[in-house]
This record gives sequence, C-alpha cells and structure tokens, in this order.
Amino acid sequence: MRRPSAAVPSVLLVALLLVTAGCGGGSPAPTAPRPAPAVADPTSGIDALFLAMMVAHTAQTLEIVGVGLDRATDPEVRTLIAAVRATETDELATMRGWLREAGPSAAAAAARHDHTGHSDAAAGLARLRSAPAADADRVLLDVLAAHQRTAAQLARAQVTAGTSERVRDLAARIDRSRTAEVALMAKLRAAPRR
Repeated sequence: MRRPSAAVPSVLLVALLLVTAGCGGGSPAPTAPRPAPAVADPTSGIDALFLAMMVAHTAQTLEIVGVGLDRATDPEVRTLIAAVRATETDELATMRGWLREAGPSAAAAAARHDHTGHSDAAAGLARLRSAPAADADRVLLDVLAAHQRTAAQLARAQVTAGTSERVRDLAARIDRSRTAEVALMAKLRAAPRR
C-alpha cells in the first residue's frame, strides 16, 4: 500500500519537472517584455519550482520531527530526529532566501506549494499522534522514512533537470542526506528494542 503512494509523488514531480522544463526551455526570448537582468537569475524556472516544493516538504518534515520529539523514547531515534531538525531548519532558511532572491513569482509559487500536497504528511502525522506510546518510535521511523524517501526522489530529479549550480548542489546534498537517513532508520527499526 505504501509503494503506490510513494510512487505517486515521484510521478507527479517528474511530470511537473518535464512540463516546466518544456515551458521554460526552448526559445530564450521572453513571452512578455521584461527588463534584462545584469546576470541570469540562479533560481528561476525549474530551480524555483524545486525550491518551492522542497520548502513545503521540509516544513512538513519539521512538523513530523516536532511531534516525534514529543513522542519518541529511544535515545538513538531522538538523536537522529534532532539532527534532522537542525539540518532541515538550516536548509529551509537557505531555500526560502533563494526564493526571495528569485522574486515575487518564485515566492508566489512557494506559497502555493505550502498549501498543497499535505495529505501524505497529514496522514503520517495523524498516525504518529495516535500511536500507542509503546509503538511511537516504530511509527515515527516508518512515517519519517517514507517522507525522506520522497525528498530524496525530488532531489534526485532536480540534480538531473536543474539549471542552477547552487540549487543542483543543494539537491545532491539533500539526496545523499535523506538516503543516509532512510538507511539509518531501517537499521534502527530492525534493531531489537530494549
């Protein structure tokens, strides 16, 4: 049951990336008159779309981790999610800053994404909040691992499709960190509980 829901965001992302790449690619002439920038905007088009999607996704991650810190009891799980919170808080500030630099249309895209795509995260949060105390660590690991797999998939697509070097670099770091987190969560999940 999780496989289809995890695949759907990937399919939607690839479709969005392809559509956006098709709309933003092609002719370099703008469709509406704009002043020529002194330097190319490093976070426009596909890069701004990725940042907007990741801002929304990261905000969801921070919400999951916040609930997890209230519920988790295993010290290793708590250490992991505290590290996730620290890393993603910094990344969120960076991505929001780059979106502000990209201008009002990128900020508007980010605002739209802040209000969409929350159903999987909301379902995971509800599951985590309602889990019996004895199951909270396991449920947290399940919910967060699924969420981080999606982040890695989004980032991997950006590394392939992105045009901004700094955004592609961030995406590569996100892919590596989320993939490592998922592997660590699988080990924690498999470890015998004391």
